[in-house]
Amino acid sequence: MLSLRGLRKRFGQVVALDDASLTAEPGRILGFLGPNGAGKSTAMRAVFGLVALDGGEVLWEGEPVARAARLRFGYMPEQRGLYPKMRIGEQLTWLARIHGLSAAAAARSAHTWLGELGLADRAGDRLEQLSHGNQQRVQLAAALVHDPCLLVLDEPFSGLDPLGAEQLGEIIRGRAAAGVAVLFSSHQLDLVQDVCQDVAIIDRGRVVLSGSLQEVRERATRRRLDVGLAGDARWQPSSPEVELLSTRDGTSTYLVPAGADPAALLAGAARAGQVVRFSFQPPTLSDLFREAVGR
Repeated sequence: MLSLRGLRKRFGQVVALDDASLTAEPGRILGFLGPNGAGKSTAMRAVFGLVALDGGEVLWEGEPVARAARLRFGYMPEQRGLYPKMRIGEQLTWLARIHGLSAAAAARSAHTWLGELGLADRAGDRLEQLSHGNQQRVQLAAALVHDPCLLVLDEPFSGLDPLGAEQLGEIIRGRAAAGVAVLFSSHQLDLVQDVCQDVAIIDRGRVVLSGSLQEVRERATRRRLDVGLAGDARWQPSSPEVELLSTRDGTSTYLVPAGADPAALLAGAARAGQVVRFSFQPPTLSDLFREAVGR
């Protein structure tokens, strides 16, 4: 289990981390979210000793992270760090050996992950010969090639097409199912909601919301209401506590108090016209994110 406890870090006048804490558990996927500049990358880099913290501690299985433990971690930084002119297969094998694999095991693992990511036929190519999306796949393979017990992925979906994002999501789920603790950040909240079981939202260096995704959605103070009426009929809930989020293709989406009576809302909508769509459910991760960061 990875624990970040009370992390603090300043860069001059800028507060990057302000008593930030979170936990990533084995076998579970934690989505780490926040606006640009909120402190996500700084916290992730601290796991690998790449940031000299002003305070707090990074623990693995309850102990400060030692070099031997860190060699078992996998990291995919937002700013990619592979060698553009080095051949892909050689590069992955070399990285696996740095993490302690034998030459034979490293070569096998590099071959296996290139195959998993659809790049088996590109092992002899230089990284710079690949498209941006395929370079992203190689960067992921570099994080996986030594069979890590912890995966830390900073914006792993960036630059991937929908099929690539779906493939990456399946790989992340597979690693978690194998007992790996996964921590990843992304601005693509629909993908995060689809992949993660746990969530932590950081804003201005402080974690402002955390827990299992199901729990934080259920305990939210508001619910998401979708109402669609036939034709040109329109309806607006009368309560001032109701927030209209959007109207699209004849369906209006609102945030309403969690204690609102859905039957009463449906009856009110039915008085305005024929109801062709109605749903009342916990808020989405996007709703939670917008409320947690206050903008």
